[in-house]
Amino acid sequence: MPATDRASSIVRPPGLIVAAPATNSGKTTVTLALLAALRRPGRVIQPYKCGPDYIDPAFHAAAAGRPSYNLDSFAFTRGRIAALLDAASGADLCIAEGVMGLFDGGSRIGSWGNGATADIAAATGWPVVLVIDVAGQSQSAGALALGFSTYRIDVKLAGVILNNVASARHEALVRAGFENHAVPVLGTLARHAGLAIKNRHLGLVQAREHAQLDERLEALATLAEQGIDLDALERAAVPAQFDTPATPRIAPPGQRIALASDDAFSFIYPHLLAGWRAAGAEIVPFSPLADQGPDDSCDAAWLPGGYPELHAGKLAAAMRFKSALTNFAQTRPVHGECGGYMTLGDGLIDADGNRHAMVGLLGLETDFAQRKLHLGYRLATLKTPAAGHPAGAVLRGHEYHYARVLSVSDEPLAEICDAAGAPTSETGSRRGHVTGTFFHLIDAAQELAA
Repeated sequence: MPATDRASSIVRPPGLIVAAPATNSGKTTVTLALLAALRRPGRVIQPYKCGPDYIDPAFHAAAAGRPSYNLDSFAFTRGRIAALLDAASGADLCIAEGVMGLFDGGSRIGSWGNGATADIAAATGWPVVLVIDVAGQSQSAGALALGFSTYRIDVKLAGVILNNVASARHEALVRAGFENHAVPVLGTLARHAGLAIKNRHLGLVQAREHAQLDERLEALATLAEQGIDLDALERAAVPAQFDTPATPRIAPPGQRIALASDDAFSFIYPHLLAGWRAAGAEIVPFSPLADQGPDDSCDAAWLPGGYPELHAGKLAAAMRFKSALTNFAQTRPVHGECGGYMTLGDGLIDADGNRHAMVGLLGLETDFAQRKLHLGYRLATLKTPAAGHPAGAVLRGHEYHYARVLSVSDEPLAEICDAAGAPTSETGSRRGHVTGTFFHLIDAAQELAA
């Protein structure tokens, strides 16, 4: 039954977390199958994603029909978590997808946790449904589940879903490993190679790029109905018991924000957009790939991350976009994150070694021909105002890209350290009204900024 939170008086629906022992276990597939199946009878399902991720929430939104919000114990203040839990008011059930393995986290200098899915499970009280990829094993899956059920006393395991079951015989052998302990098997998902979603270098191919996504989601929903006890799964869900007062407001970068939005620029967190709107801002999308510039009525422009490297030739040829953005930047702030940052630079070398001229508002040259992974949580202290925040503000976020910086000639934007507190070479840059960084903003570190 839904419960009323003491601090916010908001009625929150019951929820569950779909987690796994490790990455690539099938969490996203199972989550999408559950979202699509549970939605079929007309119920309202609120999706969430633990950890920093843009791509999985877009798939969640397609399956559930409503935005999926990230929950992160490293980057979010507890008040921000409370506000995002309150956003589920009116839903019948919450389904959150975990990140990496259930207990895997990045650091101990987080806002109030280390970024692990288990932190969210413990803080909300949501039981965990553990997805075990049983390809290549049978009874050992029971031992694995038993270990996960006892590892942290503040994390409750509701049961397991067995993924990648090859046959009825295989299922029987796996279930035999659960006969002598109390972790229930909530169901199975048969092997579904034909429904697999392709990967690229930053994760799954984006939801917006799948022409037949609805058909795949319907097929996954049918698999879930055939193999998973959805009634038992719903009975295991409990409302979030999170009594911190909500802080829904997020400082917007402007009153009317021109937001680059297309296949090259899509990595913007739904909670940021919701927070900007809650603060009274208006979002005005434009498409650089369609050679569009920011609307001149806007007072700020934001270029989010994405895949400019896959569209570098088209961006280089988008002269109206480049001219309009250059004119806009003469009098108003323009901010770019990761892919947006690279687009604001002088040039981008693609994976084939071809250089493409970018907008040229920052003295930045980046290279994808010789890729290098940059991954992890980040803590940034701004040297100058940027992204709607004043100089000196402390921001939490993450970095995830494969670009090499060949040269950068502008003044640094921020002092940035990794999750262990070590300074990073990436500082972002600023020239005039233009700022950019590989750092993806998630939340202001309010307790440190104060």
